[in-house]
This record gives sequence, C-alpha cells and structure tokens, in this order.
Amino acid sequence: MHVLGRDSGSGDSAGSDGGVSQPDAGDEVDSERPPTVRLGSFLARDGSAGVGVGVDADGPHAGVVFGKRGTGKSYTLGVLAEGLAESRGVAPVVIDPMGVFGGLRAAGGRVVEPRVRPAAIPPEAWPDLLGLDPASGPGSLLWRVVADARDATAEGGSESSDGSPSIAALRDRVDAADAPPADRRAAANHLRLAQSWNVFDADAPPVARLAGDGSPTVIDLAGAPEAAAAAVVRAVARGLYDARIDGELDRLPWLLVDEAHAFFGGVADPALRTLLTRGRAPGVSLVCATQRPGALPSVAVSQSDLLVAHRLTAERDLDRLAEAEATYLAGDLASRLPTGTGEALVVDDATETAHTVRVRERRTPHGGGSPRASGTKAATGAAAKSEDPR
Repeated sequence: MHVLGRDSGSGDSAGSDGGVSQPDAGDEVDSERPPTVRLGSFLARDGSAGVGVGVDADGPHAGVVFGKRGTGKSYTLGVLAEGLAESRGVAPVVIDPMGVFGGLRAAGGRVVEPRVRPAAIPPEAWPDLLGLDPASGPGSLLWRVVADARDATAEGGSESSDGSPSIAALRDRVDAADAPPADRRAAANHLRLAQSWNVFDADAPPVARLAGDGSPTVIDLAGAPEAAAAAVVRAVARGLYDARIDGELDRLPWLLVDEAHAFFGGVADPALRTLLTRGRAPGVSLVCATQRPGALPSVAVSQSDLLVAHRLTAERDLDRLAEAEATYLAGDLASRLPTGTGEALVVDDATETAHTVRVRERRTPHGGGSPRASGTKAATGAAAKSEDPR
C-alpha cells in the first residue's frame, strides 16, 4: 500500500512508488506497523483500481478535502474517521454541521450534543461572538465581566464548581456592574441570547474527554446557530491543543471539520489557525473539508501536507487549489482533477507526489446523500394509489 503523509524513512519497508508498503484491508494487523488509514486505491487511466492507498496516522498532519456538492467530500471525511477509529493511539473528533456523520456509531462512535464551558471562550472574543463592538459600552462591559468572572473562578470563587462561570453568573455580574443602565441592559440581553443556544454549560466535561478512549466522537451541530457552532468549534479546537500541551491526553487527536469554510474568519478562526500552524508539535491533526475552497484562508492550503481534491468548477475554488501547486508537480492541478463521484486527486507533500485515487466504500452508513422526490412517502403513496384498481 502507498501511504500518503509518510516518507520512506519512517520505519516501514519502502514501496517501489516511494510510499510505504502496508497490508491491505482484511490482512492481519501487525502491531509493529505504524497506524494507517485505508483511503482507497490508485485509479488507473482505464478506470481500473490499482495499488491500495492509505493515509499515515502515526504522526500529526494538516489536511484539506475539497469538492463541490455531491462529489464525495463528506464521504471521504467519513472514510478517514472510520480508519482513525481502527487505529491505535489516535482519536477522531468530527465537527458535523449538517448532521450526516451519525453512521459512525456503527464503528463504535458516539454522537454528542454540543456542550462547552463559557470559560472556553476568552473574554476578548465574547463581544464578537455576540455581535457587539468591543469598543462600545455593552461590548466593553461584557469583555470586562467575563474577564473578572474567569479570574474569580481561577482564585477559587464559588460561581462554578469546576473553574468556569455560568451564563447566569455572568448575567448577575452584568446586573451588578458599575455601568450605565443601557449598557447593562444590552449586555444582559445578549447573554440571554447566548443562553438560548443551549451550548454553554459551566459543568460540561473537559474537551479532552472527547478523545479519551479513541472511539469517534461526532459533535452534532445541525440546527445550531452560526455563532453557537463557531463557539463550540473554537472551544473544541483549542481544548484539544491545550490538553496535549498540558499532558492531559495520551492519544493524538484528529479534528475533522466538515463545511470548514463556515468557521474561518469568525470566532473559531484563531483556534483553527493555531492547529494549522502549531498543531504538529503537540500532535494535534486538523482536516478541513469544504465545498468552497475559495472561502478558506490561504494558510489552510499552505500549511497542509495532505490535499484531497474531488471535482471543482468554480474559478475562485480552482484558484485556491492552484496555491497548492508545488515546484515538484508538473502541470496545473485543475487539469488533473477527476470527474467521477468518489474519485479524487491527492497531493502528498511527504513524498512530493500527486495521484488520482478512488475512495473506498464506507463500512458505516453515510448520511450525506441528497434526498429524492421519487423516494418520498408522498410520491410512493401516490404511486400506490394509482395502481389500486378500485
């Protein structure tokens, strides 16, 4: 098997194509081999399947998965999550904005509701999170209140039993603050908005527990407001990073973010950029999947050592893909993009190669398919009535 993201000096026997020879699916797992995620197989020019292709799971990586709607982007992310679930020493955490990764339960995973501690969002980010100008009266009041509450809990205050103030405690502090009534009223109303999202819980478990046992954890953000989802992504991304830095997590976490373009440029942006630029040292991997590559920042491509590109047609998205064209690649990537669903061009920085692959079939149910009008109860019921001879 050719292993993406692993060079020939990583300890396994090198394959003839510069990758690493690994057992295919169904072979006995060798505990001495580095953990590897089976992605699929090379796609020959005649459309036949070639040598197996895997993704290195032994070390940390930054990756992107591109593809217009319906080409297999989320499916590929699910394949990675399945493989990581079977790999020792790692733990996949999936950000699921569309509610399509519930099938990972069949791989021993769990789907959890988004719950994070208010203290996971730094004071300076709260005004932006709630749509307030940090220089305004309500915005600066909110910033100060959150900072004071965090300091109080850090010093052993009674606002929370586990180091985070609750939203209710923040509102009490706002009400008691020495500030104009209009500012207090505006800040309190925005905190009520945050409470209505049902994602903040002072007693939420530490983020490290999401990756504690190695089984896939899917954070279901379907239906969550955009700001609430961004808060959760920031808390999880930063929480995994800090847990590794502080030695609280003995596995290497992989954060898989679907529809990643929705989380850059807002509250979650700093935490995601931290994983892209500094995640390698503590061993935190980040894979960003999106149908809008043009909406991702350039750093998401420049810092990625693994790129998987399904079909793209929009000029802006192709321009972002072009940023991945390294000197070792002959020709432009856009001209090499496959057109079939489930087919992808993979660019591997470790071996400085690009190949066309066919992604393997998932072993767990995929929830990302588009519904069909012909398959609805209304359509099938009407068809049954038309066949009724009465």
